[in-house]
Amino acid sequence: MQAISSFRQVADADFPTRWGLFRIKGYEALAPGKTVPDTAVALVMGDLNGAPPLLRIHSQCLTGDVFGSLRCDCRQQLEQALQTISAAGRGITIYEQQEGRGIGLMAKLRAYELQDQGRDTIEANEELGFNSDYRDYEIPVNILKALGVSQVRLMSNSPQKIAALNQGGIEVVERIPCEGEPAAQSAAYLKTKKDRLGHLLS
Repeated sequence: MQAISSFRQVADADFPTRWGLFRIKGYEALAPGKTVPDTAVALVMGDLNGAPPLLRIHSQCLTGDVFGSLRCDCRQQLEQALQTISAAGRGITIYEQQEGRGIGLMAKLRAYELQDQGRDTIEANEELGFNSDYRDYEIPVNILKALGVSQVRLMSNSPQKIAALNQGGIEVVERIPCEGEPAAQSAAYLKTKKDRLGHLLS
């Protein structure tokens, strides 16, 4: 994980949604040598004391979360997590600004072009000079510690998230699959995540 030189909560407000009432908490983290902080939000529902709460760590996906793209399953995962937390009455969704597994929106769109020409998501990233995944989970670890949470039930298919949380001192006591209904347009993408990135998909 990358080091963080400063971390602070900057906002805390009621956040009514169609899944129920959350608190939305805004955080800023500054890495050494940077002048612009990275940001993330946590949507918190219910009392986090007691049994390990549900947790979803979700990386920003403008194309999926906002526009409903069928090239990925991001929006389905986000909505499934919020619905699951609402049904349980308690839990956390951390939303990080790490578009395109950390390569940024414009690079992700260029990768889409290459995928249209037959590359898979990893091949497209590498052809553009990127690694397959640049995401870092230091901010979520800091958010969870600020919330007083040391154990979680993680809604994720990513072994990397499990390892990062455990390494950061947050114990993942249970992994809960978070899968949407695959679309024809996302089938190859999901297969690559499973076969080449090790995602725990059925």
